[in-house]
Amino acid sequence: MMSSHSTRRTFFAVVATLAFGLAPATAQDARRAYVPAAPDTVRAVAAEHGMVVAQEKISAQIGADVLRSGGNAVDAAVATGFAMAVTYPRAGNIGGGGFMVIHSADRNEDVTIDYRETAPAATTPQIFLGADGKPDIAKSRDSALGVGVPGTVAGLALALEKYGSGQFTLAQLLAPAIALARDGFVVSDDMADTMPGWHRRLARWPSSARIFSRPDGRPIGEGDRLVQGDLAETLSAIAAQGPRGFYEGPVAEKLAKAVTDAGGIMTPADLKAYQAVIRAPVRGTYRGYDVVSMPLPSSGGVVLVETLNILEGFQLTDLKQGTPASLHLLIEAMKRAYADRARYLGDPAFVNAPIETLTAKDYAAKLRSGISTERATPSKELVSAASSPHEGSNTTHFSVVDSRGNAVSNTYTLNFSYGVGLVADGTGVLLNNELDDFTAAVGASNAYGLVGYEANLPGPGKRPLSSMSPTIVLKDGKPVLVTGSPGGSRIISTVLQVIVDVLDYKMDVAAAVAAPRLHHQWLPDEVRVEAGFPNDVLGELKAMGHTIVEPMGQTSANSIVVTPNGPLGAPDPRTRGAEAAGQ
Repeated sequence: MMSSHSTRRTFFAVVATLAFGLAPATAQDARRAYVPAAPDTVRAVAAEHGMVVAQEKISAQIGADVLRSGGNAVDAAVATGFAMAVTYPRAGNIGGGGFMVIHSADRNEDVTIDYRETAPAATTPQIFLGADGKPDIAKSRDSALGVGVPGTVAGLALALEKYGSGQFTLAQLLAPAIALARDGFVVSDDMADTMPGWHRRLARWPSSARIFSRPDGRPIGEGDRLVQGDLAETLSAIAAQGPRGFYEGPVAEKLAKAVTDAGGIMTPADLKAYQAVIRAPVRGTYRGYDVVSMPLPSSGGVVLVETLNILEGFQLTDLKQGTPASLHLLIEAMKRAYADRARYLGDPAFVNAPIETLTAKDYAAKLRSGISTERATPSKELVSAASSPHEGSNTTHFSVVDSRGNAVSNTYTLNFSYGVGLVADGTGVLLNNELDDFTAAVGASNAYGLVGYEANLPGPGKRPLSSMSPTIVLKDGKPVLVTGSPGGSRIISTVLQVIVDVLDYKMDVAAAVAAPRLHHQWLPDEVRVEAGFPNDVLGELKAMGHTIVEPMGQTSANSIVVTPNGPLGAPDPRTRGAEAAGQ
């Protein structure tokens, strides 16, 4: 329970102000393209005690208010996560899933919570093949067959039960989200920017069109009030009954009916059987720091640690940040780790991946020995055959730290923006198309070009491989950096670059987050780059044999650095509405 009636009243008064008193940004700002700022002009947001950094400001401020009211980082993360299911529907969700990394100072423990979606029991390895035996991308991306059993409600509830402060009940942390859904909020920022481009996908489904359309059928936009009454009822059922209010009873029956009516195969039994899983994190070391990240079925931690191990053998501090020489080493290290991702990684319940080998320092040394500092290594020379699956980029990440030394790094998703676009009628729940993250056939690629093998084929109850990489970096057992990002296959390379820029190049965390990024995922053999790299730098990379392609695609590395004077938050400027809310 919260400590007093007065504290509780203050909490909800602040929530009401945040939910309904925020003015929308201007239409001109809504259309402004992101241009990287000069590193010396960007500074992080300081706070005295705790901080929440998220892609959506109402939810970030709700999480910060939980910290102010005596909650810990997990309490704040749970409130933020449920609020974003209302205010950031293209990725915040209770109809999808994700991963959470927790550093518990009280227990001196690092854990992860896997609440990734699972495939329904009727799933077969051939489910996404057409009559010709070849992958049919419409089945996994645009149809209800791509809907996985959602994990977010189970994951957030499990985090609160095991690692919350005990100051808040689940119902209390859900109250702000329920109010936002029931009474509505003014559309602005990223939702106003993305709704026009994605509305057609939502409008295919009458249940979705009723929520996200104006009376004349046009998409909701800047200044409109979005009211989600059915979602408020669903959240209220969770508040009253806990996860059972979602995974059993009327809500579960409506979710399953919506999926089967649309041609999918999810049943009430699939929902009832869902379990979030507490897992030991993937751990590595980098230049005296401890790196704590997600294990399988996220590939993020393994690939991140493998890449950092390769880079540790190079004196990056002797190379200026952003120079061709430093970028070349990043690319070559990424290329080798992503090749291993495609070949070895999958759901640990079904695949025995060689994690200890892939994250070992001596294995990294072997890979490093094959890197030329002068020339790019063609991807075809690293591994024979195969290519890797492509994941949805429309994920969202938030980072939380509190004054007690606890930290949470959370990444969750619907896969594509607004998932499959289907709101389950009568629930307000926007459903994912996460099963596209499976490999439809050996050697096939997913929506984002990643290639996969047998390890990531579909199967009943199986969790598709992910790149989500919520990560906490520790020094002497205490958090110094909390980071993560959306971006599909680009997530790992984004987290890598934030870590290298902060630890190797001693950049201000906001400058590190704002700096232009690049990405290589082994196949296709190309370097994706953001705007902002000087032409002469790109020219030198091309001369070394790299194929340069723009754009890279969306990422948003909302990060926190913890200093002796308090946390410094860096909301990523790539999307409007990101915020660092301090306590």
